[in-house]
Amino acid sequence: MEFFCFHRDRPGSLPLRERLLEEHWSYMDRYADRMIARGPLFAGDGDDDPLVGSVHILDLPDPAAARAFAFDEPTYQAGGYRDVMLRRWRDRLGRTMWEFPGGRAGGNRYLVLGLGSGQGEAADLAVPPGREDDLIAYGPLLSDDGTAWLGTAALLRAPDAAAARALLTADGYAAIEVYSWEFGGRR
Repeated sequence: MEFFCFHRDRPGSLPLRERLLEEHWSYMDRYADRMIARGPLFAGDGDDDPLVGSVHILDLPDPAAARAFAFDEPTYQAGGYRDVMLRRWRDRLGRTMWEFPGGRAGGNRYLVLGLGSGQGEAADLAVPPGREDDLIAYGPLLSDDGTAWLGTAALLRAPDAAAARALLTADGYAAIEVYSWEFGGRR
């Protein structure tokens, strides 16, 4: 089962995150063979933009393992995150971020998170045609039992945040959030 996990930072938690970075990476190393994508999220497009959280997409045996992953994470345990979004996810590309043909560098990278309206109408279930070369990860966010569509999450390369947002059908969501993203893991 695949899961999307978004740990949102608590305001002012950067010093705590910096102090726990090695613990965080060591924790994530335990899941390396299960990772589809991972990395930090930022509020804007510049190098000095504030860190707002991190995303992890991984394949785990069941929802209990996903909850353990999300809530045993050292920064979460230390109070560094204000909340956690944990959803079932379905990998529509069939690859990990390390298999992305565009590599780790070059171009701006984003997380586009489309939050469903709750009306049951699914949007953007298929990979958008003509965007395959820019997509790093793509798939629907699903209910705990995997039967209800709750939104769509994509990691992609795009010229800017507006172009990244345009990946999703605007009127298909209650809200669309866009964050700058970079490939995660040890440097």
